[in-house]
Amino acid sequence: MPIQLEDLNLRTAERTLCETALQKAGSIIEAAQLLGITRHALKRRMVKHHIEWPTVLVPSSVVTPSVIVPSLSGDPLGAFSSMRADG
Repeated sequence: MPIQLEDLNLRTAERTLCETALQKAGSIIEAAQLLGITRHALKRRMVKHHIEWPTVLVPSSVVTPSVIVPSLSGDPLGAFSSMRADG
């Protein structure tokens, strides 16, 4: 897949190559292998160019489940009811 560069700006080219490799490979390790560099070198370039990975896409239909912990008795303190200061 050829990459079109708008100009000969090395900084822009490096950022484009990193982003393209990450999108194509799907992971930092595999993207680094495509680029022929170590994963640490890729991470340094990601920090340098402010590239966030993975790209966070949160669908609007995501619902956070709630956790309901039932009480063992009708008493909201459950097993700790005997430890109350008044009783």
